[in-house]
Amino acid sequence: MSDPFETAPASRGQAERVHPATTHLIVLPGGGYASHAPHEAEPVVAWLSAQGLSASVFRYPLHVQHPEPLLALRAEIRRRRAQGAERIGVIGFSAGGHLAGLAALAPGGDPRESVQFAVLGYAITSMETETYRPARLILLGEDASPHLRRQTSLDALVTTASVPFFLWHTAEDVYVPPEHTYRLASALAAHEVPHTVHVFAHGPHSLGLARGAGHAGMWTTLAEAWIAEQVRPPHPGTPKATAEG
Repeated sequence: MSDPFETAPASRGQAERVHPATTHLIVLPGGGYASHAPHEAEPVVAWLSAQGLSASVFRYPLHVQHPEPLLALRAEIRRRRAQGAERIGVIGFSAGGHLAGLAALAPGGDPRESVQFAVLGYAITSMETETYRPARLILLGEDASPHLRRQTSLDALVTTASVPFFLWHTAEDVYVPPEHTYRLASALAAHEVPHTVHVFAHGPHSLGLARGAGHAGMWTTLAEAWIAEQVRPPHPGTPKATAEG
């Protein structure tokens, strides 16, 4: 049975009334923790809504340091659960992908803040590399310790209990190189966490839905099938799926 969906997105946590839904997807646009890319926000909600899914944009705080964006997102997850969502999926792009990954992977004690699956597009996954340094400086500051940089790197947070991931990237991305996706995918594989990875040969950073972008535009079709599996969780006793590369 399809979930009811909303067409008006949330804005900075002040949201419209949402009909109860079994699964709700929170869309996190990129922008280097300095802005919110418009083409990675409402158009993505429209795409998900066309699949009969409940979805909204969450515009997390900008120009603030960790853990402020994560705390704000966790509050949004709790709010969505209070409105009836039993399962939460996060879909993030670039810096929004990093935040989505933190919500899915960072330790937390409140089950109301849990995430059941994550879709990351050309995401920043590591704070230990020097690529996309401006986002790291905003989130962690100029003098971030090696411990803090490790603590906010998604690959370092993966455990055998981590939730399923769908990752996609392009090999030509010069702002957030595909190394970021490879790092996370390697950690997921090492811990036998179900995941799907697609790295397309061509395309720049910040493609969003990638319509008219050649082969990379297939990511939405691939993600639709994957998300459909996640919103219909397996019955108890079903063996854990193997990872896809």
